[in-house]
Amino acid sequence: MNFDNLLLERDGAVAVLTINRPQVLNALNTPTIDDVRRAVLELKQDGAVRAVIVTGAGEKAFVAGADINELAVQRPVQGREHALRGQHVFDLIENMGKPVVAAINGYALGGGCELAMACTLRIAADTARLGQPEINLGIMPGYGGTQRLARLVGKGVALDLLLSGRHITAAEALQIGLVNRVVPASELMPAARALAAELAAKAPVAAQYIIEAVNRGLEISLDKGQRLEAALFGLVASTDDMREGTAAFLEKRKPAFKGQ
Repeated sequence: MNFDNLLLERDGAVAVLTINRPQVLNALNTPTIDDVRRAVLELKQDGAVRAVIVTGAGEKAFVAGADINELAVQRPVQGREHALRGQHVFDLIENMGKPVVAAINGYALGGGCELAMACTLRIAADTARLGQPEINLGIMPGYGGTQRLARLVGKGVALDLLLSGRHITAAEALQIGLVNRVVPASELMPAARALAAELAAKAPVAAQYIIEAVNRGLEISLDKGQRLEAALFGLVASTDDMREGTAAFLEKRKPAFKGQ
């Protein structure tokens, strides 16, 4: 599959998806969002891929935001459809059923921060800057930013960032729980690849169900969440990977998971 605005690389069980519009700091326009949708659906169905890295081309930006040229001319109906399209694609990332690592290599603002938050885990270069500055343009986040940010960092911190529109450093993002790790910029991709390779070596079905249990569990009550967990535990207990994992533990060897 060919993409106009993305680069897609496979390295064993790890795929690297790069937003490739460095001339505009990898801003997300409609064709780019559509490319991401097609790539995510392709990777979801690719059984050989067990973990994905999402990053931006160049050193300046992960994704600096949505394409302002598109936003500036939208009317209410267009704006709603634009937001729903982006939300749908980011939901596909969040619920891909495989670990997705955001390697944040520079500015992750607006839609870029929303893209990173849709990923399973986030590693940021120490030079990265994150934020939701939409309010400075007289608008608000539309790709899930008001929802995922509050779930990640809490209501008070989220409102601070959303209403001020300020950019924060990678160090502050780590402190508030917006990113999981911060590394020197020169070590970002090696660290992301190492993490993705580690995750890809885990049991794929168990990883899928863990992601599902956490994502769905956040939306329901504790008792319903625990019932969901029990149901998924029962399913994973029927897999060949469960038998391989427990046997490998008892035999003191490394398991070889097949995703079955």
